[in-house]
Amino acid sequence: MGPPPEADAGRAVGAGLLNLSGLGLGYVLLRQWPLAGVCLAATAGLLVYALPADVDGVSGWVVLGYLALLVLAGLDGARRGLRARRPLPVKPYVALALGVVLLALPATGTVLYRGAQEEAVQDMLLGRLAEADARVAKAAAGSFAQGKGEYEAALAAYGRLVDDHPHSRAAELVPRRLSAYYRAVGAPYEKGERCTAVEPLKHLRTVPGRIDVGAVDGLAAWPDARLATALYDCGMQGLGTSGGGELGELMATFPESPQAGRVESGVRARIADRRKSLGGQDPCPVSAELERIRTTASGLPGTTATSLRGDADSAVEAGTWECGLDQFEDKDFARARTTLTGFADTYGSSPNAGRARTVAIAAEIAAARPAAGAGLPPERAPGGARMPYVVSNDSTRPTVILYTGPVTGSFTMPRCADCTSYSTRAAAQGSACKDGRKSYPKHRLSLPAGTYYFLAKPEGGQGESEGVLESSVRPGYRYTHCTYRVNRFGIDLPSPPGTRTGY
Repeated sequence: MGPPPEADAGRAVGAGLLNLSGLGLGYVLLRQWPLAGVCLAATAGLLVYALPADVDGVSGWVVLGYLALLVLAGLDGARRGLRARRPLPVKPYVALALGVVLLALPATGTVLYRGAQEEAVQDMLLGRLAEADARVAKAAAGSFAQGKGEYEAALAAYGRLVDDHPHSRAAELVPRRLSAYYRAVGAPYEKGERCTAVEPLKHLRTVPGRIDVGAVDGLAAWPDARLATALYDCGMQGLGTSGGGELGELMATFPESPQAGRVESGVRARIADRRKSLGGQDPCPVSAELERIRTTASGLPGTTATSLRGDADSAVEAGTWECGLDQFEDKDFARARTTLTGFADTYGSSPNAGRARTVAIAAEIAAARPAAGAGLPPERAPGGARMPYVVSNDSTRPTVILYTGPVTGSFTMPRCADCTSYSTRAAAQGSACKDGRKSYPKHRLSLPAGTYYFLAKPEGGQGESEGVLESSVRPGYRYTHCTYRVNRFGIDLPSPPGTRTGY
């Protein structure tokens, strides 16, 4: 072997630079074919792995490994070219220039790859935008309650695009999507479905706190006037039926709005309108409606409740009165008694309070004997002669006597201290109120002629009457009436027999 070749720095640098291109050209010039193949295989493998560019890009470890391989190939190529025994096929300065030029390949590839990767990211973000749009479209096909989850998911997706990728093409399109979002959610209002629109519009008022809508003029305030109108219209629609609570919410949420300013006059007009309907054939539902209106009116904020109280209370009073009379005329005596007794207790200073108690007495008797409720008791007692009617109590308990006929009333008989309960009705009929040694409590009535119905019951309402006595009062007679109690199976039962004797 001859002496080693002289070192050639230009050849070394040229071979090293050519290897840094990733194509192994330095090894090609040095005729190191296996090593050139290794470089080409590494570059080809990287291209297969990295292309086409996707959102995730290339693993950092793969890139570091490839760069380390290029550095080693460059250093090895420089080492081998320094004392190569064979001359290079080209002049060293040509290899050096070619190596410098080819170094642009990795840099250019990197730039192009990053551009492709960025485009993939943009496409991915646009895909997310399309998915959010699809959620909005799906939610808009049904009710807000059914689609609320889809709306929430779409809004969250829009927010992530704006917050995490503010300069992306997808983020730039979000303002347009928000306008469409508002229109989709607020669609029930545009269709005139005021009650249905309340919850969607309330949802839209929360959007500015979750995503910046300032890029779209007027979008933040878009739901306000619509919600105020929806609350007013829905509240007035439901006033007296579903409660009308939306009116209170309107006045609390938008107190200065024109819609809030219409609440008092609207409720007042509704009270007046429903009060006119009390003269119809079925006033009880109207009375119940007026009570619900009063409840709603009493819950309104500010001075509105106080301002409406007089109208509401007066209408409810009139409604209760008309309902009680209607129940009596419809032969619903149990309810008539409850309604009119409640009226008399609640409105004791009303001109109708006394009349209500009278009709309630007749209703209680008629509940046990329907014939007593053939008509409302007369408002005034008839003129003409009056017959004495003496009621004696042979009962061991205080007894309440109710009566109705040409006149209606009630009174309470004190208990008979010397009396006892009778074992049978037959025994009572033979002995009741006939023992001269006993002091029977008595109550004296003076009744116009006519048919009367008497009902006796224990004071305090413990127990029920056993029946109603029908008594015909005619001129020229004096009437007596005896109450007693029959102990049947250990239970005291009232019984109201009566006797009649002539003068």
